Amino acid sequence: MKIMFSAGEASGDTHAASVAKALRELYPNVDMLGMGGTLMERAGVRIVYDIKNLGIIGIVEIIKSLPKFFELRTFLKRTMIKEKPDVLVCVDYPGFNMKLAKVAKELNIPVVYYIAPTIWAWHKSRGKDIKKYVTKVASIFPFEADAYREFNCDVEFVGHPLVDIVKPTMTKETSLEFFGARPEAKKILLMPGSRKQEVLSLLDTMLQAGEQLMEAHEDIQFFLPRAHTIDREELEAFIDAHHVPVTITEEHIYDLMQICDVCLAASGTATLETAMMELPTVLLYQVSPVTYGLGKMLVNLNFVGLPNIIAGKQVIPELLQGDVNITKILAHVEPLLTDAAANEAMRSDLRAVRDALGAPGAVKRVAQVIGSLAEEKIHE
Repeated sequence: MKIMFSAGEASGDTHAASVAKALRELYPNVDMLGMGGTLMERAGVRIVYDIKNLGIIGIVEIIKSLPKFFELRTFLKRTMIKEKPDVLVCVDYPGFNMKLAKVAKELNIPVVYYIAPTIWAWHKSRGKDIKKYVTKVASIFPFEADAYREFNCDVEFVGHPLVDIVKPTMTKETSLEFFGARPEAKKILLMPGSRKQEVLSLLDTMLQAGEQLMEAHEDIQFFLPRAHTIDREELEAFIDAHHVPVTITEEHIYDLMQICDVCLAASGTATLETAMMELPTVLLYQVSPVTYGLGKMLVNLNFVGLPNIIAGKQVIPELLQGDVNITKILAHVEPLLTDAAANEAMRSDLRAVRDALGAPGAVKRVAQVIGSLAEEKIHE
């Protein structure tokens, strides 16, 4: 059995590496190759093109790099002709991978798409191309699978890979001790994102709200998990200027989530993680007016946060653009700190979101889908 992967970014490298490990467990003699990075290589994938050469950001840079992408597609086509893989696995990176899937189809190589194009959010027309060129979609969201079925795609809801990852490693008592958290204190988790500009913008408002919360509550603690993209000294200096005592943490994020009462989080994967840990969360989303305006025009969604999109209703409050202010933040945080019934009601809704993401074992199910297709191809 020979499997070829195509992953173009760090997140894709991570997801593909997990699938490669699962494939190796199911099929010890599998031969794996493809475009990827160091994690895939460690998982036993023979890297034919290293994605460290693809770190391109910005419209102008992408346009300048188009010839390189054409050359890369031609190179990977030659690789498929030479290696004759039984399946091509495309992981995320839709702008490139959709074109590569078309090439594979022309070569009669079955294609599995994992972390598929988000046709439920935008670019819905890609559903028709997926139907044409992709043999099987391994979908990570139930509503995503439904969106693909509208185009009569062969899609299987495999579950979300985070279900296997997002879980505490300590008891609550051990977590309290580890983080120096007082059992009786109100505990607030601050997650302002991982991009420096985003962090400083949102964190400023979070800390101003924190000052107000300190006046309203005798015993309150704030915790902030530092993203590796943010310099610790710079973060400490910024926090010290606001006179809010914040404990900066570096590890065991899910253990920290299980002991907190409320989280203030930038929109993104963090809100899905807090949902899976049943931590009541207030989502904050603030971008430039131009970016927000374009998003409103292009994105076909009623909500910004993944927990709300999954639930099909507002489970966590969303404060967007100008609503990211101290007054609105306090209006949502205070009831979650003082009203046990309100806090538990949100936790109950978040449990339903977590359950909707499927049972553990998503990555193994993806590997099984790939293996089944490969066996069919081998026995043609």
